[in-house]
Parts: sequence; C-alpha cells; structure tokens
Amino acid sequence: KTKLMKHDAYRLGTIERAIVEKAIREVCNVRGYTLFGINVRTEHTHVVTSNAGEPERMMDSFKAYSTRGLRAAGLLGPNARAWSRHGSTRYLWTDEHIIAAVEYVVNGQGGELPKFD
Repeated sequence: KTKLMKHDAYRLGTIERAIVEKAIREVCNVRGYTLFGINVRTEHTHVVTSNAGEPERMMDSFKAYSTRGLRAAGLLGPNARAWSRHGSTRYLWTDEHIIAAVEYVVNGQGGELPKFD
C-alpha cells in the first residue's frame, strides 16, 4: 500500500477475473454496448466498447456490476474496495483507433495469466 492508497490493493485471481469479465459482459448485454475487446488482469481491466454516452458512466457500471458479483461470491467484503476512484478513459473516433485499441487490449498486455487459485 502506498501513501496515496487508503486500502491494500485488491488482486484479482482466476475466479475473480472470471467474475469481473462476466459482469462487464452483462453490462454490455443489458445496456446494448458492443464489446470489442476485454482483458481482465490481476490489478486492472481493459475494455474496448461502443456507447453513445459518457465512458465514465460505463466504467462506473462495470465497477458496480463487478463489485456486486465479487461480493455475491464471497470474494469481497461488504466494506472492502476493489477499484480505484476513477480510471483511464479514451475516446476512439475511427475504425483504425478501435482496431489498434483492441490489439493493445487483447495482445499487448503480456501472455495469458497463469491460474493462481
């Protein structure tokens, strides 16, 4: 934990990553977002998706659904925090931007994560 962090970092193991991915896919399905790419890592998640609204609202929904899933599975306590207060959002204006972002998200994060659980 650094001086800026109020809580210890929450690490996503194999089960947690599967829950987070499922939650993000559910948000996209319920809200009608097109999911182009997703990569759930141990300490962060990358998502490339389409939406006519604000990306910050999408991120809030991804975090809320994921938190609910982790708590329902008993993997996150009722007062524990899994996410930072904000995150990085980028607007992708062209098909080329989307293709490059998906390439980075899917193939630019390193190899497949080993199963830690």
